[in-house]
Amino acid sequence: MDKRSIDTVTLDRHPSDYKDVEKAPRSSDVDETYSDKVASSTTSDTSTIPDGGIRAWSVVLGAFLTQFCTSGYICSFGVFQDYYTRVYLTAYSASAISWIGSIDTFLILAMGLIGGRLYDRGYVMSLLYGGAFLIALSLFILSLAKPNQYAVVLVCQGVGVGLGGGMMYVPSFAIISQYFNKKRATVLPFVATGVSLGATLTPIMMNDLLQKRNLSFATATRINAGFMTALLITACVSIKPRLPSPKRHARLITCFTKFAKDKAFVILTTGFTFFGLGLFFPIFFLQLAATTHGLDRDFAFNSLVILNGCSCVGRLLSAFLAHKTRVDFMAIGSAIVCGAIIFAFIGIGSAVSVVLVGVIYGFSFGILVATMAPLINMLTDSPIELGLRLGIAYAWTGVGELVGPPIMGALLSGYHWWQPTIFSGLCLLAAAACFAVVSIITRGRQAT
Repeated sequence: MDKRSIDTVTLDRHPSDYKDVEKAPRSSDVDETYSDKVASSTTSDTSTIPDGGIRAWSVVLGAFLTQFCTSGYICSFGVFQDYYTRVYLTAYSASAISWIGSIDTFLILAMGLIGGRLYDRGYVMSLLYGGAFLIALSLFILSLAKPNQYAVVLVCQGVGVGLGGGMMYVPSFAIISQYFNKKRATVLPFVATGVSLGATLTPIMMNDLLQKRNLSFATATRINAGFMTALLITACVSIKPRLPSPKRHARLITCFTKFAKDKAFVILTTGFTFFGLGLFFPIFFLQLAATTHGLDRDFAFNSLVILNGCSCVGRLLSAFLAHKTRVDFMAIGSAIVCGAIIFAFIGIGSAVSVVLVGVIYGFSFGILVATMAPLINMLTDSPIELGLRLGIAYAWTGVGELVGPPIMGALLSGYHWWQPTIFSGLCLLAAAACFAVVSIITRGRQAT
């Protein structure tokens, strides 16, 4: 197996990863030669990257906490979907409520295009502190929302948290490459588990505050906001760039033109869009499904914890599997499993069925999410293009995540679970088909 099929767990490839820097892949569609790019990054060759130390692991902690507070918070939206639908926003449909979570997820990923470019220009700390402030402010204002004040909840939890999270998302991943080279394959999955841990602990906290302790929405939200603010401050203090920003950058228009002509990349982004359309059905609606099917209330509240806990295991396992098999095979297999298990929603009616759906979907979902960046890496010839390719692919994923949950909420009218189940399952199977086509194209390129 060649190096490109194995070295896929890293988020990006540093120019020094190539055996001969001067012979590294070039692109005629950028405004300068690749060797110029390499020259601007010579301070970060493998001999100077620390690959450890207090400062490096401090950055890992900060990145982990950033993922906890951004994507982790968003992936716990199922607890809010359930509470808003049954208690706090009863004047609005499940579809309308799901727009809150979908806008949140869309903005986090779509902001990657802007955040990535600003990161390249050295605005790392401005992005982190600005995003942290916006998230904290939005959550505290959210606590002032009264029952059925949908607009306030949408602006604060949907737009505010989404924009703040989007400012922090890409820098928290990209900064790792400044501190780790050989250990990057181990460090990045650990950082990604911050998402799963945040998505696991937030439902536990909010269900305990709202359901067991019977606190008001305002009090519970303020407690959560204070907790998140403390973590965000710790994250910002822990992260510090090691390298100066590069002086030259690839031109956007020429890069977009090149990417549009890359059939494999276009098909991959199409697959990511289908993935975004279908992936949040269990995450947003599993707890609601458990409660509406009459299962024990305490058990129903923990259903999301089960799913996200297994997702954490899947993300960690992906680092091990990436060295044993091709990342495209991992993506195809996990997408098929995700799509197939979603169809089991039609038969949910017992605690055992909820556990099985949560465990299997969470595990395969964790692996699938962990393969996204490596899949893009597999199609990237030049390291200077990777950040922009990531931003474009994540933005299209965000488009799917923006419209997917509201569509599924509308299909759920009257709690007819089979309708959103079929929609979500078919979307994930379509994503698997796109990944399979990309795999065929990639292997064809490697054979020539």
